[in-house]
Amino acid sequence: MKRIYNIQGMTCDGCRKNVEERLGKYTRVTSVSVNLEKAEAMIAADSEISLDQLQKLLSPKYIISEKGKTVANLFDETISKDPDYNATNKMKQLRPLFIIFGFIIAVSVLLNYRDWNMQNMMLDFMGLFYVVFGFFKILDLNGFPESFRMYDPLAKAVPIYAWIYPFIELSLALLFLMRWYVPIALVLTLLILGITTYGVAKVLLDKKSIKCACLGTMIKLPMTEATLIENMIMIIMAILMLMQIA
Repeated sequence: MKRIYNIQGMTCDGCRKNVEERLGKYTRVTSVSVNLEKAEAMIAADSEISLDQLQKLLSPKYIISEKGKTVANLFDETISKDPDYNATNKMKQLRPLFIIFGFIIAVSVLLNYRDWNMQNMMLDFMGLFYVVFGFFKILDLNGFPESFRMYDPLAKAVPIYAWIYPFIELSLALLFLMRWYVPIALVLTLLILGITTYGVAKVLLDKKSIKCACLGTMIKLPMTEATLIENMIMIIMAILMLMQIA
């Protein structure tokens, strides 16, 4: 029997080969053909294989679903059955992001509370933001680029950009915390986060269900409005700082 499935998470030919190899090794599978452009896999098997079993064969970054049903469709079906599911589940998944943001805000305020200076507090916040988020990306440097390329337009067009992006963040952190070349750091922040924010907004408008790589791949976060807000906070801060400097 042959069936066609949707495969989400593939970004390059290496992904296609990886999916084919993983599915093809299963004893009941007789042949596998994966189409990267259509994000589909045609699987021939000598007996019925459950969707859960096929998912277990794949890396967590790849999500398999029945033909005609994307992950977003399945998620919407769940929401229609339980109206409270969406908000509750998102809050639980985004808890690490909220905790980290709270930590960064608290440290930024404590560093400046004696001789209060809003500009210095904002610079410390931006520097700490890049330290923490860059650190988590580097923890899984092999997995981050593929996840990042799923929504960042520049990373899709120039794959090497996804590999160096965590180090760009750490470099910006150093510039902000040491107060070196601050105007340049602010312009770069507007540039790189502007590109990423465009990609995130497009994913949300297209109602796609993918993982956010803002904290790397070690902490699994869904792509939600919180990711957009997180980037917008940094962009607004950068604009305000540039206006003050000018």
